[in-house]
Amino acid sequence: MTSDEKYMSRCLQLARHGELTTAPNPMVGAVIVHDGRIIGEGWHRRYGGPHAEVNAVRSVRPEDEHLLSQSTIYVSLEPCSHWGKTPPCAELLAEKGFRRVVVGCLDPNEKVAGRGIRRLQEAGIEVVVGVLEAECRWLNRKFMTFHSLHRPYITLKWAQSADGFIDRRRKNADDGEPVHFSSPWTQMLVHRLRATHEAILVGRRTWELDHPSLTTRLWPGKSPKRLVLTTKMEDEKPTAEDAMRPTLISHLSSLSPALPTSCPAEHSQSPLFVPPQSLLVEGGAQTLQSFIDADLWDEVYIERTDIVLGDGIKAPEMKTDLKGRPMHVNFA
Repeated sequence: MTSDEKYMSRCLQLARHGELTTAPNPMVGAVIVHDGRIIGEGWHRRYGGPHAEVNAVRSVRPEDEHLLSQSTIYVSLEPCSHWGKTPPCAELLAEKGFRRVVVGCLDPNEKVAGRGIRRLQEAGIEVVVGVLEAECRWLNRKFMTFHSLHRPYITLKWAQSADGFIDRRRKNADDGEPVHFSSPWTQMLVHRLRATHEAILVGRRTWELDHPSLTTRLWPGKSPKRLVLTTKMEDEKPTAEDAMRPTLISHLSSLSPALPTSCPAEHSQSPLFVPPQSLLVEGGAQTLQSFIDADLWDEVYIERTDIVLGDGIKAPEMKTDLKGRPMHVNFA
């Protein structure tokens, strides 16, 4: 491992601290090095707050501030070049006169997209791009997908029996609860997965039969926005009991501007629908299969158990060609 890779690895370690607090912004870490000594570190702590580069510069001790112009700053994502909730980081680095800037990967956001690199080069700073690039892109795969493909990063998740069923057959809510496959451990892992996604989606049948809460009650972090995919749209006004009613969407294209679009029909009292940057699909074999058949997914989690049902609702069928996309299998 080169010294550049060592310090970029530290950037990634720092960036992960913001996993549950930075979305829809990316996770970013920054490390300032002078003659082999780290004199400053920082990461993007929360959405709307100072970026990693700012926090790293602020962490430098007063007696070391004069060393900045002789130092290298490592940052896992291209420094921003535009005014948003915070000032542009590229301007800060140029102002501090860093000798060298090492960047993990470019920012695909059209507001940046190479402009940060150019601003640093215009300031006479040596810029190196692409150190641990694959690792940096993977860390922010949801952000990368949203800004590159203009659709949410889509994760599929389901639990199934040893003989390949996700539930017994039920006609209505009076037929009882669904089969519970998850152990306390895997249930906690599912709630962690929810905490890392902006929205969670189930089909209408799952919503009506199971009344799932779809929250992160077993893991710290914000619960995702709840979506229900349905062709049966309703216009009635919500009652007090419907205060937690999910957003209804009528077509998968509502989630992806990159596909042929249709105006998403929503509950009459819902705010204007904005496609999420990341989406976790948890509900129902038919809903999950629709994403698989449309090849509209990026990652899948399957929970397998020793329970044998003998009959029931068959689990979704994955295509044999995953196209390099990760499939995780956990055992309850």
